[in-house]
Amino acid sequence: MRLRHRDGQTVHLGYCTNVHAGEDLPEIVGQLDTYAVTARRALGTDRLGVGLWLAAPVAAQLAADPGAVEQLRHDLDVRGLDVVTLNGFPYGAFHAPVVKHAVYRPDWLTEARMDYTADLALVLAGLLPDDAARGSVSTLPLAWRTPWTAADRAAARGRLAELADRLAAVHARTGRLVRVGFEAEPGCVMETTGQAAAELAGVDTRYLGVCLDLAHLACAWEEPAAALARLAAADLPVVKVQVSAALQAEDPQDPVTAAALRSYAEPRFLHQTRSAAGPAADDLGEALDAGLPGPWRVHYHVPLHADPQPPLRSTVGLLRTALAELVGGERAVCDHLEVETYTWNVLPPGQRPSGPDRLAEGIAAELAFTRGELLALGLRDQPVREMTRSTSRP
Repeated sequence: MRLRHRDGQTVHLGYCTNVHAGEDLPEIVGQLDTYAVTARRALGTDRLGVGLWLAAPVAAQLAADPGAVEQLRHDLDVRGLDVVTLNGFPYGAFHAPVVKHAVYRPDWLTEARMDYTADLALVLAGLLPDDAARGSVSTLPLAWRTPWTAADRAAARGRLAELADRLAAVHARTGRLVRVGFEAEPGCVMETTGQAAAELAGVDTRYLGVCLDLAHLACAWEEPAAALARLAAADLPVVKVQVSAALQAEDPQDPVTAAALRSYAEPRFLHQTRSAAGPAADDLGEALDAGLPGPWRVHYHVPLHADPQPPLRSTVGLLRTALAELVGGERAVCDHLEVETYTWNVLPPGQRPSGPDRLAEGIAAELAFTRGELLALGLRDQPVREMTRSTSRP
C-alpha cells in the first residue's frame, strides 16, 4: 500500500514475508498466492507491499540470472504486489525447529554475509517499481554481542566501507539506489540507538543507515523522540522501519502473569527479556527462572491489532508514539514501513492461526491497523500507478 505524506513523499507500507517458511522460488511464489494476494483482496486494494525474505541460496540464484529477476518482477506485478524492501537479516533456515542464536550467523565479520547482502541489493534493484525513489535492505546489527573484540570492531569497519562500495556499484550499474539498514536488536553489538550511532559513525550515509524495529526499540526501553534525535545527531538515516510490537508484563512475579508469560516461551526463536529496572536475560524462560524484577518487555513480536493473553499487553502505545515521530510531522523521517510479525506460528495455541486463510486474515488485519494509524496522522491513500507491465492479476 502507498500513502502520500504532506511533504509529498510516497510512504510505502507492506508486510514482511519472513513469516513464511519457503526458501526456493516456487515456494515463494506459491506463498504470494496463498497469503499476499489473499491479504490484498481482504484489504480491497489494487497494490500491496511485500517485504520479501529471500534466503541466501535463492538470492544468489537470482543475482546471477537477470532473466529470473525479471520473471519474479512479472510474477509480483500480475499479483498486484510491490517490493521496495527486502529483509536480509535471516540468512536461511528461519523456520527450523530451533533458530535462537543461529539467526545471527553468518555475521558481518564474514564474506558470506557481505555477498548475501550485495546479492539482495542487486536483486532488489531489478524488482523495484519504476516510480519507487529507492530500495532498502535490512540486516543484522553486526553480530551477537559476544565475542566482540577491538579487532572485530576494526574488521567490521572495513566491511562497512566495502558494503558501501558494492552498493555504489549496484547504483552505477542499474541506476537504482538501494540502501542497507542495520537493525539494532537486544543482545547484539548494537542493541540501542546509541550503540548503533557509535558503531556506524563515519559510514557512507548515501548507502548505509539504520533499520528501526519498534519492538526492539521498546525492549531497549528507549523513547522514540530521544532515539530519533540521537540518530539525527549522528547523521544516520532511518532507511526502513519495522512496525512491530513487543510483549509487556507489568508484574512478572504475579502467578497469573507468570503463567501467561510461560505460554509464550517456545523453542524456535530467541525472546530476549529486558527489565525497566536494568536486569536482562537472553531468553524468556531464563528470565522467568531468574525472577527478574518487573516491569518487563520481551522480544516477542505480537500481532498489532489484537491484545496478547491477559494480563499481558503489547507495546502498541510506543508504536503509536514512534509512528507520530516518524511520519506525523511536516517531514517523513522514513518512507519504508514494514509490518514484521514473524511469530504467528509460534504464538500460544489459542492465538495461533488455524490455517493459511486465518494467517492471511491476520496479516490483513495488521496492515489495516497500521494504515489506520497512518491515516490518523494525516497521511492519505495514494492512487495506484498505471499498470503497464501486465493486464491481469489473480
